[in-house]
Amino acid sequence: MYLKDLGHLSLTSNSTSTNPTTFLLTGIPGLEDFHIWISIPFSFMYLLAVLGNGLVIMVVVWDRNLHEPMYLFLAMLAFNDILLCTVTVPKMLRIFWHGPSPSIFTACLTQLFFVHALFLSESAVLLAMAFDRYVAICEPLHYATLLTGSLIVKVGLALVVRSVVVVTPGVLLLLRLQFCRTNIIHHTYCENMGIAKLACNSFVLNSIYGLTAALLTTGLDFVFISISYWLILRTVFQLPSREAQSKAFGTCGAHICVILIFYTLAFFSFFTHRFGHHVPRHTLILLANLYLLVPPTMNPIVYGVKTKEIRMRVLGLCGPSK
Repeated sequence: MYLKDLGHLSLTSNSTSTNPTTFLLTGIPGLEDFHIWISIPFSFMYLLAVLGNGLVIMVVVWDRNLHEPMYLFLAMLAFNDILLCTVTVPKMLRIFWHGPSPSIFTACLTQLFFVHALFLSESAVLLAMAFDRYVAICEPLHYATLLTGSLIVKVGLALVVRSVVVVTPGVLLLLRLQFCRTNIIHHTYCENMGIAKLACNSFVLNSIYGLTAALLTTGLDFVFISISYWLILRTVFQLPSREAQSKAFGTCGAHICVILIFYTLAFFSFFTHRFGHHVPRHTLILLANLYLLVPPTMNPIVYGVKTKEIRMRVLGLCGPSK
């Protein structure tokens, strides 16, 4: 269908081993006839994510009273969410609206690098926010001494360095592969295993490194976040005031929901790409898009609207001036 007029861009099975100069992204396999309809909710979610996270950043930057650890981490998360969506969604929408889209090899690797790096930094910021809440609720007397401005700067630098250090070897491992079958990627964006599976030679090392890196980064992040919120909830249930319990549990409950959605979608997509051989391909691709788009869409609502200080300042901006 779409590929009929683009056959000159794809490699054939009789081609000699070579590295393609261009990959062809085709979108969601099996759902090509519904691409236009699928683009509607995706466009709305992208717009909501950019506007919502942008508003959170603007409020935190402009209001000096919000220059505290919790709000600075929230601004980091919002900035990361905007980048994560923008790296994938515009290209995805172009495919939905205009059909398969070619992507040069270097551009594909660049997109792959930023997708995985930003996902890792998202996980790291969620861990930092969980630690912030743990100290604020469980060790309130040490909050000011532990979470200083210099520590926040170091955390920001550390999450960038960790993302670069972890993702770079995965990209370099792709460069050792030879592609001789096809350069058609049945996906909406360039993804590590999506490219590796096109190789003629073994990509076992790529799979092992990706699995190990994921478990030692996002996997450990999830473990530490779970421990933090378990300690937080234990402390909350020991509070003498029922009102204080309800307020703290409401905030933590909303945060936990976002974290569960983020990690559930991410790990389900990650493991099914490697081991879910019987899962329909269109389901895999939809999940791979949702785990990058749903959390950035929900984060401004949960972390912004549910945070009283953010909510009041946003309402102040939107309300009539006196």
